[in-house]
Amino acid sequence: MDKAPLTSHLGELRNRILISLSIVLIAFMGGFYYSEHIFGILTAPLHYTLKFSLENPFISFVPAEAGIDLVFLAPAEALWMHIKISFISAFIVSSPVIFYETWKFVAPGLLQEEKKYAMPFVLTTTFLFLVGALFCFAIVLPFAMNFLLTYKTQHLKPMLSVGKYVDFCLKFILAFGAIFELPVIMVFLSKMGIVTPEFLSKNRKYAVLIAFVLAALLTPTPDAFNQMLMAIPMIILYEVGIVATKIFMKKKKEEDKEEGGGEGSPPGDTQ
Repeated sequence: MDKAPLTSHLGELRNRILISLSIVLIAFMGGFYYSEHIFGILTAPLHYTLKFSLENPFISFVPAEAGIDLVFLAPAEALWMHIKISFISAFIVSSPVIFYETWKFVAPGLLQEEKKYAMPFVLTTTFLFLVGALFCFAIVLPFAMNFLLTYKTQHLKPMLSVGKYVDFCLKFILAFGAIFELPVIMVFLSKMGIVTPEFLSKNRKYAVLIAFVLAALLTPTPDAFNQMLMAIPMIILYEVGIVATKIFMKKKKEEDKEEGGGEGSPPGDTQ
């Protein structure tokens, strides 16, 4: 492993950041051009909700009880809404490049056999982030909006600001994209020797507590319903991470055994 000076590392970090920002900027310009279409998609949770049934079709979208039109309360609110949507969509589209550049920055400090995980790392992190964002948009947001806009509002008429609504949705989507990276983080920590599958299993009760604390901090609203929507997937992902670390550690032990068996001389060749 080569020991490069600090200035070299900082220069490498600057280049990786510049490449990532350039891709995000290009995607932002494309996202701003189509921001009205993206906004139309983003308002779907206001008008539709998921319905689960024991008969076919088992899952379907039905019109929400509270179909609401958005308003803007400040002259620049609509413009800022389009800018936010464009930036977040640009970040999501650029996430494969960002993850790849992150890996390229870390890779020089890894052993040669560890560098083969570059492509699996990029594909897995990108896939989990997109699955988390899609899960939030298709399942969590419709439930959350339908619950919040119909809970004890018989004598109230909801009037949502477009800026507040977009902030609410984007924070949720990004938070779910981030927490779906939990299995990758757990595998990485086990690879570094910081945690083991046994340690993770033993401290499961603390992980559940932390999941609810993080859900309370990350959800835009203080109600327990939305916190449950985030905490429960986080707990499930923690269990997935435990299984992934066990598989990874088992595979690593098998590789170590194969390498150890091949280091010595054959039994009949002692002389």
